[in-house]
Amino acid sequence: MNQRQSPTIPVVTGTGTGSTELSAFDAALRDAGVANFNLVRLSSVVPPHTVVDTTGATPIPDGAWGDRLYCVYAEQRASVPGEQAWAGVGWVQRVDGAGGLFVEHEGDSEEIVTKLIDLSLADLVAGRPEEFGPVQQVRTGVTCTEEPVCAMVVAAYETAGWGFTR
Repeated sequence: MNQRQSPTIPVVTGTGTGSTELSAFDAALRDAGVANFNLVRLSSVVPPHTVVDTTGATPIPDGAWGDRLYCVYAEQRASVPGEQAWAGVGWVQRVDGAGGLFVEHEGDSEEIVTKLIDLSLADLVAGRPEEFGPVQQVRTGVTCTEEPVCAMVVAAYETAGWGFTR
């Protein structure tokens, strides 16, 4: 009997520095391993029977240069020396395995991002009749020293090509 493996969403982080905030964002994309994709931001729903992997064991979905990467992501930039940039993604999954919820937040401290994720997920869960497991989250941050910086967290669902050639 062939058992089908549950789909897995890897959650990756990246930080970067650059001459501009935009180039710092690109450096964070490269650090996270998603720089050559066009990010398509999704809302908050985790598909049924999906595993969320934060260990690094699950690679980013395969794709070609310029493909779409469907994902939930948070990114924060800072350009004043001493400022911090923090990004985080949090989630809960239904105890029956039939899906879950993601949220993403950004801020200038880890404490703020943690609190926002906790508050958002509490509200999302309170508005639904299903039973959910504990809150989980991944955060990353970086401090601006001279050049602009960016911190990001990406939950990568899947890639898709464009269906046309030039």
